[in-house]
Amino acid sequence: MTGKLAEFMWPALVANKILNKRLGSSNFVADYPSNTEPLLGHDQSSLSSKTILNDHKDTQKYKIFVSTWNVGGIFPDEGLNMEDLLETCNNSCDIYLLGFQEIVPLKASNVLGYENNKISTKWNSIIRKALNKSTHHSFKDQLGDDKREDVKKNICCNNKEGENNNHPGQLCESPQDFECIISKQMVGILISVWAKRDLRPFIQHPSVSCVGCGIMGCLGNKGSVSVRFVLHETSFCFVCAHLASGGRGGDEKLRNSNVAEIFSRTSFPRGPMLDLPRKILDHEHVILLGDLNYRISLPEETTRLLVENEDWDYLLEYDQLTMELMRGNMLKEWHEGAITFAPTYKYCPNSDMYYGCCYQGKKAGKKRAPAWCDRIIWFGDGLKQMQYARCESRLSDHRPVNALFIAQVRVSATLKSFQSLFLSERFEQIKTHFGFPHNDEFVCKKQLSFRL
Repeated sequence: MTGKLAEFMWPALVANKILNKRLGSSNFVADYPSNTEPLLGHDQSSLSSKTILNDHKDTQKYKIFVSTWNVGGIFPDEGLNMEDLLETCNNSCDIYLLGFQEIVPLKASNVLGYENNKISTKWNSIIRKALNKSTHHSFKDQLGDDKREDVKKNICCNNKEGENNNHPGQLCESPQDFECIISKQMVGILISVWAKRDLRPFIQHPSVSCVGCGIMGCLGNKGSVSVRFVLHETSFCFVCAHLASGGRGGDEKLRNSNVAEIFSRTSFPRGPMLDLPRKILDHEHVILLGDLNYRISLPEETTRLLVENEDWDYLLEYDQLTMELMRGNMLKEWHEGAITFAPTYKYCPNSDMYYGCCYQGKKAGKKRAPAWCDRIIWFGDGLKQMQYARCESRLSDHRPVNALFIAQVRVSATLKSFQSLFLSERFEQIKTHFGFPHNDEFVCKKQLSFRL
């Protein structure tokens, strides 16, 4: 009976997972609703050269921090220090993009069952705490215990993934320097994008697109979660991917096939003016990050010896992703920064030793040659990489990788002037004099009172 029931339920579960991935581009969680109304009565997301204001364009530079980490299905504990990963002590960026793989173990119940957002909520909570730690402490120092309850602010939530309150948006007792603009999970893949509170009014049309490339070529144990938004008048697309595994000769073709599927099947809405990019490569700034699983095409013994000697240059000549970027087939005109760090996979648990060096007996046969599986590459002009490094967290068998980018963004002169006013002390004085609400309430309640 159990066998017949499982046989009956299998197609239903598969169909459910496929349909869930197609629920829509707005099926994500965030601290605030999407901004759909333009500032100043001007659709800042329009990518055409003409606007109703006919003003010229300036260029602004923004710092974007990007990180990818395969956490091996390990649940994060309270002691996990994300500040080292985010480098919040050394850098202050405008946007933080974090991609995770295997936030849940890739077993059948997780691949076929309903999404459990408790773990993604936990990761977002840890990220929020790390990004806003300095603000939280300085704010608490200014208040007495009797006043802290009075300053809790309500945060709106675009929680369309469920009816419960497991979302990044929450009651906070201090102002937030950084707020979640998009967070989306597909099985073990999680992408979470955070921006400075000052930037939120200028981020429009956030949306998501999920592509499953795993079991049966469609389930989400492998694949990608992509997010899109427009900052001022420049489009961004971030793709968090977990590609096919395997270290045998020819397995790289499966990974190339995954990339082709992701580029082909990822699709975003055109927007109300039908002028927004639909496909990944149509966007101006594109970053692909994740456990791309590309290996080194050398015998295992040779690879281990070269890793021991830290001969990265020689190893990279046989790195499958490096070769693919040089061939320019599937990843034509994509770029990657210089790799000057050790391979990020595969490590023994809670150790700095590579797998295969720390086991004897039966487990010794399950060796994995070291490889740079975890990568960050980009596409498009206007992105300049300033840093490319790995972190040394021992949580999983992968080491996290991060990158720092400077992105050029088109800004209309009128909106730039408005932004300067919006963030100035003079604007705070105007709000106080006329009793205007907090900046957050303007956008959250769509009380955009500065229309022309």
